Amino acid sequence: MNYEVVFCIVNNGFSEVVMDAAKSYGAQGGTILRARGTANKDAEKIFNITIHAEKEVVMIIVPSSIKDNILHALYKQVGLDTPGQGIAFCLPVDDVIGLTPIEKNKSSETKGN
Repeated sequence: MNYEVVFCIVNNGFSEVVMDAAKSYGAQGGTILRARGTANKDAEKIFNITIHAEKEVVMIIVPSSIKDNILHALYKQVGLDTPGQGIAFCLPVDDVIGLTPIEKNKSSETKGN
């Protein structure tokens, strides 16, 4: 199975919205990092937004097959036109260890019961 990592950078306090949107399309979890934005005041004028310095970066490793749905959900829930003022992008992942596909989790739960 091929994986990608989705990065979503949002205003402080919006990481739960990011995770809820991603989980609604099959993501299992993510990692939240605190960050500080460095955009200049010209960007505020160009995009007609207020830039908050405190940010959260959410990293979510997902199967490539659900990446597009997750990116679309993030755009709708926390995109630049929302209070979260988020941007999202993804990068391919070469190797992954420690992840168990959802199908295996469900089958091993059934076998154990």
